[in-house]
Amino acid sequence: MTSSVQQDNTPKAVAGASAIQARREADDPHSPVARFGAGKPLKLDAGVELSHLQIAYQTYGEPNAARSNAILVCHALTGDQHAASLNPVTGKPGWWETLVGPGKPIDTERFYVICANVLGGCMGTTGPASTNLITGLPYGLDMPVVTIRDMVNAQAMLLDHLGIDKLLCVAGGSMGGMQVLQWAASYPERVFSALPIATGARHSAQNIAFHEVGRQAVMADPDWRGGHYLADGVTPHRGLAVARMAAHITYMSDQSLHNKFGRRLQDRAMPTFGFDADFQVESYLRHQGESFVQRFDPNSYLYVTRAMDYFDLAADHDGVLANAFRGAKTRFCVVSFTSDWLFPTEDSRAIVHALNASGANVSFTEIESDKGHDAFLLHEPELTAITRGFLDSAARAFGLPAARQA
Repeated sequence: MTSSVQQDNTPKAVAGASAIQARREADDPHSPVARFGAGKPLKLDAGVELSHLQIAYQTYGEPNAARSNAILVCHALTGDQHAASLNPVTGKPGWWETLVGPGKPIDTERFYVICANVLGGCMGTTGPASTNLITGLPYGLDMPVVTIRDMVNAQAMLLDHLGIDKLLCVAGGSMGGMQVLQWAASYPERVFSALPIATGARHSAQNIAFHEVGRQAVMADPDWRGGHYLADGVTPHRGLAVARMAAHITYMSDQSLHNKFGRRLQDRAMPTFGFDADFQVESYLRHQGESFVQRFDPNSYLYVTRAMDYFDLAADHDGVLANAFRGAKTRFCVVSFTSDWLFPTEDSRAIVHALNASGANVSFTEIESDKGHDAFLLHEPELTAITRGFLDSAARAFGLPAARQA
C-alpha cells in the first residue's frame, strides 16, 4: 500500500513557501558567494567597519584569456543578481533578459557578465536579513546603514576576488545607474565604458518623499516590531505591500496606466459601492504588493531606499558634479526616456553637462517611450540598438575581437 501527500497549491500556501525560500536566500543563496573574513572588513561611509562580508553574484559567459571582456551589470532597487537567470524564489526569468544573453546586446557568448546582489540586499549579500555571525541572529536594524558608494566598494572587492582588474563596461538603470556613476567616479581607472540608464546623479526631494512614505508604511505595520520581526517569526507584509504599491505607480507613466487599465472594472459590470478592488488598476497594484512581499525583505527595503536617498555625487566633490569625473578616460553613454517622471530627462542632461565640462567622452539619447521609468526593463528596440552599438564600439576600442555576424 502506498501513500501520497497532496501538495497544497493554494495562493496562501504558495506565498508562504515563497517567503520561506526568500528567507533562506539571505544566508544560503542559489548563486555563487564570495566571503570575506574578519581580516577583510569593508569600511562604510557610516564610519564603521562591516566584517564577515558575504556577496552573492551570478556570472554569464566566460572570461577570455586576458580577463578583459568583463561587464558588470548593476541592479535596481528591487532587483538582484539574477539578471539573466531564473529567480529561485519566483521562478521568473531574469530581470534584464531583454538585453543580457546569447546574441543580445550584452552578449554572453562574447562577454563575461557579472551581476551581484547589492550590499543591504536580501538575496545572499550581507543585509539586514542576513545572520550576524557574532550574535547568531539576523542583523535587523543592527546592520549599519549603507550607501551607493558602499555597494560599489563591495562590488570592487568581488571583482578583486574574481581576478578582474578592469571592466569593459559597467551598465545599469535607476539605482543601478547610480552605481554606474559611482563606479566611474570612484574607480575611473577600472572602468573603460559606462552605461547609466534612467538615473540621476542625486536623488530628488520628490523621490526621497516617495521613499519615506514607503518606509513609514513598513514601520507602521504592527508586525515590524522595531525591525526585529524575523526573531519573532513574523513579517510586516501589509506595510511592505503598501510601500510596493506606492512605488510601483512611480515606475509607470500616466499613459501606460491608461493604456493598460484605463477605468475598466475588474471582473464586474457595475461598481460594488464599497472598497473592494473595483478597478483593474487597483487589482493590479494589490497583486504587485502581494507578490513583492514573497520575495523581498522589509528591512532591506528600508536600507536600500535609504542608500538611494543619500546619493548625491556632486556633494562628494565640493558641490560640483563635473569634479566627480575630472580627468576620467571612461566612455559614457547616457540614456533617458521621455515619460520617466521618477528620473526625468533633465536629470540625465545634468549628468551629460557635467561630463562635457569634465572633458569626458559622452553620448546621450532620449528615447521616446510611453512606458515610464520601467522602460529600461522592457522591450524597447531603440534601447536595444543603442546598447549594442555602444558596447560594440567600446569593445573595438578596448581591443576585443569584433562581434561575429549572424
